[in-house]
Amino acid sequence: MARVKGGKTSNKRRKNILSLTKGYRHGRSTKKRQAREAIFHAGKYAFAHRRDKKNDFRRLWNVRINAGLDTLAVKGKNGKELSYSRLIDALTKKKVLVNRKMLAELAEKSPASFSRLVKQVA
Repeated sequence: MARVKGGKTSNKRRKNILSLTKGYRHGRSTKKRQAREAIFHAGKYAFAHRRDKKNDFRRLWNVRINAGLDTLAVKGKNGKELSYSRLIDALTKKKVLVNRKMLAELAEKSPASFSRLVKQVA
């Protein structure tokens, strides 16, 4: 039986790996072994950071909603100024189904609508 060296397949595999490391610096973009290592790490961090991204956005929305409430200075039922947590509590008790992303959008882009919504639940 004839000997098969597999050069074509090896080159294709190497080319595919190196195409994934486009833009990396030094040996990570030119050497197969370093490139594979870089790809594995990048994949691991990408997985973790997709989760972190959700937390980051939720924090951002909370800050925007609270900032919108600060500009309104609305008093709640107990006489205290309405904060983010009190607003969310009031919304859930009144069964208003507006998520935090939409509340943040309203607070930033449409303060009049946000103000009406807050006054309705406060």
